Amino acid sequence: MAKKKGTFQILFRGVRGSYPVADKNVLKYGGNTSCVEVHVDNHLIYLDAGTGLIQSGLEEIKKDHQPRTITILFSHMHYDHTQGLPFYRPLFQPTTTAFFFGPKTLTHTFEAGVKRAMVSPHFPVELDDLQSIRILRGVKPNEVIVFQEDSEYPEVYLYPREHDLFKDAPVKIWIEQSYAHPDGGVYFYRIEYGGKSIVYATDTEGYCGGDLRLIQFAHGADILIHDSQYLPEDYMSEDYIVQGFGHSTFEMAALNAKKARVKKLYLYHFDPSYDDKTIDDMVKRARKIFRRTDAACEGLTITLL
Repeated sequence: MAKKKGTFQILFRGVRGSYPVADKNVLKYGGNTSCVEVHVDNHLIYLDAGTGLIQSGLEEIKKDHQPRTITILFSHMHYDHTQGLPFYRPLFQPTTTAFFFGPKTLTHTFEAGVKRAMVSPHFPVELDDLQSIRILRGVKPNEVIVFQEDSEYPEVYLYPREHDLFKDAPVKIWIEQSYAHPDGGVYFYRIEYGGKSIVYATDTEGYCGGDLRLIQFAHGADILIHDSQYLPEDYMSEDYIVQGFGHSTFEMAALNAKKARVKKLYLYHFDPSYDDKTIDDMVKRARKIFRRTDAACEGLTITLL
């Protein structure tokens, strides 16, 4: 259930990349894979559906049994961003209406990609078997997802052709595509409400001098959540070559944040082999490039409004 009208709040549910980890040395930042819970106006939105989504679902079903509407924005369909979907309990309830948005892959439509996250023999229940109402829709960077005033459901409009139809909508979600990740790239999302904005940019690899597309897209945002999977020395290692894997270093993230003039950077999508001390060190080093840097950690709540 979303919080009251007028709220703009984010809660980190999972901040790891690749696969979840459980170890005493990762307790500070957590071991679940990518998921950010966003409460904006009176709407509940998730950015990706990694294993961090599971705990949010357990908390949701304890609140009440009234009809609920959720929206999940997928950056892409790789497993660490969909692992939590089969275990998100509200999807098994007939009182839930769920909207899924995201990109297609090189070989599948978005709708087919979502359904492949729950398919036999890998999981005993298929998406079509769930009791909830689900609306799946692939979107493109020239489209905008909006919540109109007093509307419970998201709508999609073309930009700029249909700008007059959504210009007064209180909640707007803009889309940008990065090609710096295997299998067709990923989507960035920018959520705007009440003069505040957050940008979600995971699973992207840096470019020389910064990612100009992302820098323009994130310009002036209150919060930038940016992939920071690697230490620079690991990124440049010849022992295990990760260039081309589609992930950034904290230096790449900090440079983009600085050039985009965002108010705050949160490093995100950490390599599962990194313990808490390693991430602490990443933050210290990143602050030499962009002072207003922190690391995302499970349970961290940030209130903008």
